[in-house]
Order: sequence, then structure tokens, then C-alpha cells
Amino acid sequence: MKTYVFDASALFIYLQQKLSANKVNELLKQALDGRVEVLMSTINFGEVYGIIFRNHGKERALTVMSALQSLPIQLVEATRERAFSASEIKSMHRLYYVDSFAAALAIEHKATLVTSDSDFRKMGHSFPVLWLKA
Repeated sequence: MKTYVFDASALFIYLQQKLSANKVNELLKQALDGRVEVLMSTINFGEVYGIIFRNHGKERALTVMSALQSLPIQLVEATRERAFSASEIKSMHRLYYVDSFAAALAIEHKATLVTSDSDFRKMGHSFPVLWLKA
């Protein structure tokens, strides 16, 4: 089964119904049907909460995050090993720490990263990327 890893930008594109939202919707439909697996680090999920909290307040952030729980996205915890892997990626490729968790998860699961964040280009061809337009 093909596996995808969402970073925060994938969820924002979905939430804001931006240009590439149809690609995210299709992956979520496939995950619901059991044809693909969609993973997301709890660190990146927390990033989504933090940005909504900053821009719209706690009540809105909690409401949105509650609604997202119904999506077929498997949240993956940040274990010590994943934190070390993310830290190594951050150091080697000069990514933001939160982004390095998405990259580490994609590498760990031999998955395709789903993102609109051009910072991931710094990693070259470390894993496949499905590029979204914001």
C-alpha cells in the first residue's frame, strides 16, 4: 500500500480550499477507502493548531482541530528516535525543526511527502514529493 506523509501545508491547503485542495481531497478519499495510508507527525499537527491559534484564537483552533480528527490521517507520535532523526535532518539540510519531522517520517516509512513548502527542495531526492500549489 502506498503511504503519504502530510506536512502542515497540506492540511492548510485542504482547510482553505486552495488551488491543490483537490489533490489532498483525493488522497483522503483513497485513505478512507483503504487504498493508501496517510500519516502525519503529531509535531506537524500541532503546528497547524498553533498557526490557527495565533491567527484566530483558541476556540477556533480547537474547533478546527476537532473537525480534523474525523479525517483518515494517522497521527504518529514523536518518539526519541524520531526526534533524533529529525534533528539530524535539520542539521544536514537546514530545515526548520518542525519540517524535519515530516521529512523524517517520510524517510522512515518510505513515503511520499505531500507539501507546498519549497524548503523541502533542500533535501534533493531523499524521498518522493507530491508538490501542492498554495
